[in-house]
Amino acid sequence: MEINSKIEKAKKGDQIAFTFLLDYFWNEVYSFMLKRTENETVAEDITIETFSKAFDKIGSYNPEFQFNTWLIAIAKNVHIDLLRKKRTNLFIEITDNEDQQAYNIADPTPSAEDALIKEQNLSRLLQCIKELKPHYQEVIQLRYFQEMSYQEIANKINEPLSSVKVKLLRAKKLLAEIIERNR
Repeated sequence: MEINSKIEKAKKGDQIAFTFLLDYFWNEVYSFMLKRTENETVAEDITIETFSKAFDKIGSYNPEFQFNTWLIAIAKNVHIDLLRKKRTNLFIEITDNEDQQAYNIADPTPSAEDALIKEQNLSRLLQCIKELKPHYQEVIQLRYFQEMSYQEIANKINEPLSSVKVKLLRAKKLLAEIIERNR
């Protein structure tokens, strides 16, 4: 019964309930995806996206079904979407000659306009990040500006790895909403 109460709390936005559910079901979903993909990084990415989608849509969860079954169904769909994207990308073939021509044309040095646009975009991004709560700012800064791994972040802020993953997911989602609102 504890799982059902955590699900109900999560539906109401309780962060502790989200973290509990992530911790409780993480290994099951990850192990399932690892068997399917045989790739730790891909399995982890799919698992993270699975929990992100599940938590975004937790209001639509039907308690007549087991929660882990619902998560596995989401994971399967995420995996299928990933495979479809890969297949779409496989149909583009470039000959060595075309590749060399493109390489010869492309100038890797940014123009003055490119540098200015990049600087303005970075400035706007930093302003949006400042709108996040401090703990979300911290994980974004550690992950994307200091390029720390999830484990390094967990060690630095003294929190479980699963909590760091959820925090980053929520921080990215909130940041995307802020960016969209400020357009």
